[in-house]
Amino acid sequence: MSWVPVPADAPFGITELPYGIFRVGDERPRVGVAVADRILDLAGLARAAGFDAEIVEATNLNPFLALGPDAWAESRAILTSLLSEESARDVVQPHLVPAATATMSMPFDVADYVDFYASEHHARRLGEILRPGTPPLTPNWKHLPIGYHGRAGTVVVSGTEVVRPRGLHRGSGEQPVFGPSSKLDFEAELGWVVGAGSDGPVGVGDFGSCVFGVVLVNDWSARDIQAYEYVPLGPFLGKSFATSISAWVVPLAALEDAAVEPSVQEPPLAAYLQGPSAGYDVELSVELNGVEISRCPYASMYYTPAQLVAHTTVNGARLRTGDLLASGTVSGPDRDQAGSLIELTADGAEPLILGDQRRGYLQDGDEVVLRATARGIRFGEVRGRVRPALG
Repeated sequence: MSWVPVPADAPFGITELPYGIFRVGDERPRVGVAVADRILDLAGLARAAGFDAEIVEATNLNPFLALGPDAWAESRAILTSLLSEESARDVVQPHLVPAATATMSMPFDVADYVDFYASEHHARRLGEILRPGTPPLTPNWKHLPIGYHGRAGTVVVSGTEVVRPRGLHRGSGEQPVFGPSSKLDFEAELGWVVGAGSDGPVGVGDFGSCVFGVVLVNDWSARDIQAYEYVPLGPFLGKSFATSISAWVVPLAALEDAAVEPSVQEPPLAAYLQGPSAGYDVELSVELNGVEISRCPYASMYYTPAQLVAHTTVNGARLRTGDLLASGTVSGPDRDQAGSLIELTADGAEPLILGDQRRGYLQDGDEVVLRATARGIRFGEVRGRVRPALG
């Protein structure tokens, strides 16, 4: 229970307590925690209580994330107490800012960005579309989480418009054609945010000691550019132009009740990927121009987030505060549970009908909105509108 009222249309309840960076008007950006339809100004609260406000006066969450799991747990316990005890109302209430008056910024500085391919349903559908007549899964797929290193500098916060990328793609003849992508797509994903870094490998069982929380991710894709460039080294310009994330980071602690048994993994994985780890019962929804077109179950993912972290670091690579590890497209077994247009429209061959419009891929002016819930826990949305290509 809390003394903070929660309107029916509030973006959050009172149990998520996600962290983000906000400002009001021309004020300096600072750390806030979302509570119902308000933002608790942690810097203002700390100063009023006579505490050192340096970490929560920062313009990104990285200093707080770097404090580690004990500090994260203590912070959550203090916030829960302040928001549930009536005696704290007079102290806290002056520092609750209406969320509608705030402007959100990137919640953290992204150190490194890794994107995976962890849904078997997504991987099979893409294999069937892109490599017809061959096995849909590559021989290594069920032995390791396939991923690639993306571009941290083009990770942007929800609400940032996305410019249609240009690049080389297959033409009608032997020579490639340069120009704007005609197969611009979204990818509905979850992104795991590293708080405490590591000096080397992180085991599956140590996931909670280094990962602070989770954001929603739209990893935009130019399918035609990607198809031409990805052999033999994988995605590059077809993916690196933009990745959108939610403005709020939901702490891992808020998802405890949403943890579920992971998918059955056969054949057995290498020892470094074994050990207890959880999937999460998160349902993502995709809205295109105001019409819901898909609901994607994260619980159906083949690889767990703990296995993604273990695989990222097994070769000795270090984690850094602000690392972002995305799940890859979240797609379920049914076609209407797919997290991308390439699946929903069979590579554009079977366009979606949106009222009087048809969509195989995204057109200029289209807006994609991702939302998610996890057994009552809500996530910050990811919103992005497509702008025409430059030049």
